[in-house]
Amino acid sequence: MGNEVGKADPTDSNDSDESTVEELEVEIKISDSERVKQLESEVARLRGGLAGAAEVIQEIENPPMPPIVGEDFVIPDHLVSDFVRLGRQLHREGLVKASQGAVAILDPDQPGLVHSTSKTCSLGQATELDIVSGRLGQDAPPGAPDEWRVIEILIAATSLHNGGPAACIHVQPPYATTVAMEKDRIVLQPIDHYCKENLGKAVIVDPELEDMDEYLRQVAEALQQGNMKCVVIRGLGIFAVGRNFNEAWHWAATLEHSMQVLLLARQAGMKT
Repeated sequence: MGNEVGKADPTDSNDSDESTVEELEVEIKISDSERVKQLESEVARLRGGLAGAAEVIQEIENPPMPPIVGEDFVIPDHLVSDFVRLGRQLHREGLVKASQGAVAILDPDQPGLVHSTSKTCSLGQATELDIVSGRLGQDAPPGAPDEWRVIEILIAATSLHNGGPAACIHVQPPYATTVAMEKDRIVLQPIDHYCKENLGKAVIVDPELEDMDEYLRQVAEALQQGNMKCVVIRGLGIFAVGRNFNEAWHWAATLEHSMQVLLLARQAGMKT
């Protein structure tokens, strides 16, 4: 009997175990809840950081620029920013190097007024100080790019074709420039479907600086034969046009990519 009195009641042990389990479950739930709150807080912090980073990237990619006030014109700040944005994009894609190339546009408010990056402008680091302006049919402005006359005739032809707006970019990308250097080649003919369907061919013109009028006539004619999108001058690269900067950039990038495909296909021994 004494031994029975000293024995622990097994039901008490079970109750104690159940109580311990319940306490552990409560602690786990509390711990999980705290972890969830911590994770939510961390997610909110990361989202805030990403939003801040996006704003910084946006400011870097599209830096605010002041307007340019000329003698009888004003280039609005958003157009100046477009020059800077496009210059960086062309450099990032490898379409230009250092001070190669130029970007130009017909003023949307003043007929005959053309704005262009200067001869010494490094497009990847362009600022409002790198923009020069001149009028169609007049002398090139001080600091104008060497290809001002070519750009001028292309913008005039594009404006006539579009009924107003016109932009032109000059780039010297490696693949299109290389293919155009082939002896006796007169056109850049794409082999990829997209370029064939959307851009077509680009006619190559040999630079004839001794007879500028004939040279410019050939450039304008080549643009028409190239569907009013691109013309290639042997050794100088691509001159692409459009209603705005983005359209001209699109055609230049499309042609360069197509010529890269062509050269890679040749390297692989594919029949082109």
